[in-house]
Amino acid sequence: ELVVQGVSTRKVARVTEELCGREFSKSTVSELCKQLDPIVQAWNNRSLKEMAYPFVTVDAMYVKVREDGRIRSRGVFIGYGVNTDGNREILGLAIGDTESEASWGDFFSRLKERGLHGVDCVTSDTHGGLVKAIRQHFQGVTWQRCQAHFMRNILDAAPKTLQASIKGMVRSIFEAPDANIARKCLTETIAAFQDKAPKAMDTLENGFDDATAILIFPEEYHVRLRTSNGIERVNGEIRRCERVIRIFPNREAVIRMIGAVLMEIEEHWETSRKFMDMAAYHEWRNNR
Repeated sequence: ELVVQGVSTRKVARVTEELCGREFSKSTVSELCKQLDPIVQAWNNRSLKEMAYPFVTVDAMYVKVREDGRIRSRGVFIGYGVNTDGNREILGLAIGDTESEASWGDFFSRLKERGLHGVDCVTSDTHGGLVKAIRQHFQGVTWQRCQAHFMRNILDAAPKTLQASIKGMVRSIFEAPDANIARKCLTETIAAFQDKAPKAMDTLENGFDDATAILIFPEEYHVRLRTSNGIERVNGEIRRCERVIRIFPNREAVIRMIGAVLMEIEEHWETSRKFMDMAAYHEWRNNR
């Protein structure tokens, strides 16, 4: 438990000596932690067939792993879903060499083999390999481009003196209740800034449809679905623990630690109130 909470093995050894009168070496602590492996593996391989997951959010983070005598950066792929009862669940995690289309494809294939079904919307950033894998493995499913990332892309292409004004008008697009109003706001924004910030307006216009894809769903779900901030908060909790380790000795240790943290996060979600009220979604689905 101490290790999962981000306490170094050296500090664990010192604490156990003070509490128990017996010193446990770093290697002993590491060996004890390996008892987590079958628990984490069982959780990460559990069946997803029992419920449908209409809304899925995915993201990747990078960690350092020692392999073949070298320290390498490896991608960790994580996804969570909102099931038809309105509860969030961590769907799984995997580690890959790079955040490529093939690596994301393997992750999605594994989720589907475990029974992931009923997906209506996938929210993510716009990494090329990720988007291609989503479109291949979830054909016909709405892809929502994370609006937080998209906003940064727009502002990065705008002069600093105009960023605050542009941000305000772009926000009005994101907060529009339906596609017609969103497009009207788009037209007004482009008219206001096309001459002064052409690159930013090109970025906005090119990404508009993907960034407002969620407008087909009932309005009460827009805020929850429009960004990948939820999973980035999960990544932040993982980082808090990962900073203590800094470099993982192998891939198994990555799955062990991150999997244990994700299991704790999911346990907290299970005891919290529902993430979404799905009544409007079911009505929307029945009327399609």
